[in-house]
Amino acid sequence: MITDMGTRRYTLRKRAEAQEDTRARIVDAMIEVHRDLGPRNATVSAIAQKAGVQRLTVYRHFPDDESLFEACTSTWLQRNPPPDPAAFQGVSDPVSRTRRGLESLYAYFGSTHRMWAVSYRDVEEVPALQGPMAGFEAWLDDFHQALLGGWRLRGARRERLADTLALALRFHTWQTLDTRGLDDTAKAGLVMEWLMGIAGGRRAR
Repeated sequence: MITDMGTRRYTLRKRAEAQEDTRARIVDAMIEVHRDLGPRNATVSAIAQKAGVQRLTVYRHFPDDESLFEACTSTWLQRNPPPDPAAFQGVSDPVSRTRRGLESLYAYFGSTHRMWAVSYRDVEEVPALQGPMAGFEAWLDDFHQALLGGWRLRGARRERLADTLALALRFHTWQTLDTRGLDDTAKAGLVMEWLMGIAGGRRAR
């Protein structure tokens, strides 16, 4: 009987490991299909084929689009985390801090642009993607506040600087500047010139 119990526990453990491995392969396949074809074309059939499983297996692990996209997004962000504002919040000079923040964000967009390009392209057509994308937009708003702090401007000039910085942090701005052939350092430098024009004469460093 003791032997039977040990065998049963071993069998259950191996079965759980196999299920977890299958789930991981499905998530990896989803990430690849999402990146290569775009969310609107990330069908269960395409994901199942990439993962080497049946469509029913995908549904068994992820019964709806929301659970599938949530798993894909959370796994991808764990592997590709956006920059942490804590890395530059200790920089007291707002110009230096903003430049460092822009350079880190633009480097991030540069290394992950394929995924963001198709995600922003398809977000209005894929309801299950809208929650995760709203979460990233909220993160960008927090990043914006981390960079905006320390700029000693008031009234209309502060509002213009805040609006310009918010625009500069959006992926579509990075994408537009990228099509102009600017590297990420040059992109950040151009944005700093915009901000300096609003701030009133301090040179971007």
